Amino acid sequence: MDHAADPSHPRYRSLLMRHRLEIAAKKGMLADSALIAHGRGEAYDYLIGEQTIESADFATKVALRCLKEAKHPVLSLNGNVVALAGDEMLQLADLLDCPVEVNIFYRTPERMTALLSDLDERNKRLGLGVEILGANPDAEIPGLKGPRAKCESKGILQSDVLLVPLEDGDRCQALVAMGKTVIVIDLNPLSRSSQTGTITIVNEVTRCIAEMVDGFDSDLPSRSDYVHEETLQAALDSIINGMKDRFKTVE
Repeated sequence: MDHAADPSHPRYRSLLMRHRLEIAAKKGMLADSALIAHGRGEAYDYLIGEQTIESADFATKVALRCLKEAKHPVLSLNGNVVALAGDEMLQLADLLDCPVEVNIFYRTPERMTALLSDLDERNKRLGLGVEILGANPDAEIPGLKGPRAKCESKGILQSDVLLVPLEDGDRCQALVAMGKTVIVIDLNPLSRSSQTGTITIVNEVTRCIAEMVDGFDSDLPSRSDYVHEETLQAALDSIINGMKDRFKTVE
């Protein structure tokens, strides 16, 4: 993917992610607020050192085990996730033999068409046959109103374990209330999604999904070893300690 930054640039990865969003915005895949949301996430990523912290690594492995053991796992994608990690999400879905479902907060026919077309192109380019849902919503998530409640009965509605990167807090709460195991990927450990999800991975989405794909066949810890509150607190501690270390460097 061509863009201005050279791979030797210290901010290369960050600039690459921004470029992916710029392209997606031009294709009509993103909501107007998408770049603002990404900037907020970048700030938190900077605070954790732009790396997978220990608590996130453990949560990722627990989440992967839950997905592998699920009867009906589904990967939910919004505009930013498709733009940033569309390839990785399809690769993970292929390994899990499960569908992905496009489910967005600001739902319009134009955005849905753009996102579904982009995923279909990626699917073909990667040589995969992942089922891509979202075009024909025939069900609704209880407790939500309007277009954001729409989903497919054979996708999100039927799922028992659901991966929801960069999820809206209200929808996350509604999905948990349905009794689903909801795996959240969110760089902000204080967000409602992070707080209310079943398992929260405080990490950047492309880094996290790539690690799931790479570690798919590795030994994975038990769900019973995961403690939600401790995981979130460990992420906060990493942010605080990282800031302290930077101040020491400045001094």
